[in-house]
Amino acid sequence: MDIRWDIIGEYLPFFLDGTLLTLGISLAGIFLGVLIGLFIALGRMAPNKLIRFPFLAYINCLRGTPVLVQLFIFHFAVMPAIYPDGTAVASAVVTLSLNSSAYVAEIFRAGIQSIDKGQTEASRSLGMSKAQTMRHVILPQAVRRMVPPLGNEFITLIKESSLASVIAAKELMYWGDAAVGQHYVVWEPYITVAIIYLIIVLGLSYVLQVVERKWVQFS
Repeated sequence: MDIRWDIIGEYLPFFLDGTLLTLGISLAGIFLGVLIGLFIALGRMAPNKLIRFPFLAYINCLRGTPVLVQLFIFHFAVMPAIYPDGTAVASAVVTLSLNSSAYVAEIFRAGIQSIDKGQTEASRSLGMSKAQTMRHVILPQAVRRMVPPLGNEFITLIKESSLASVIAAKELMYWGDAAVGQHYVVWEPYITVAIIYLIIVLGLSYVLQVVERKWVQFS
């Protein structure tokens, strides 16, 4: 089989632009997902069952339904109702952020609950409030344990961002589909897209391994 290098060369600038948008969507998604996820995790751990219930329902709904379905609901139903001028990129960022927050919330919950309760009791005995104990004692230790699963969630988010192509967000997968539609070949565009995703994921995995080793050394 002859490789159509001309197709790869023709679409390479678009693939690079799509890669930048993919990374942008993923970074925004994980950043907002962490912020929302921390809030959801704290609500999920509230002592009152009535307070916990909506946060638990939020987590179960977003973890229990496909990202693609959530993307369609938000882009075609929610976005037109609240912001008709919203773009596909905005829909993708919001959907991925909300979906990621449900997984991040469970990562935060597991990390926080893994810290020995004696440290909380000791902090409170020193006169620290619950908020101060959480901020200065519990979270700094929990974050070290949460780095690996948070890194895995970021990698998952990068791959899930490819779903944004179905609502015409011009990320990496969008341009792969465009090349296939124009030239009626599958191998060259999709293999190129796959290689770019692989480079991103392997590079990020290496960075995460370095960060984990550094933190182990200083812990």
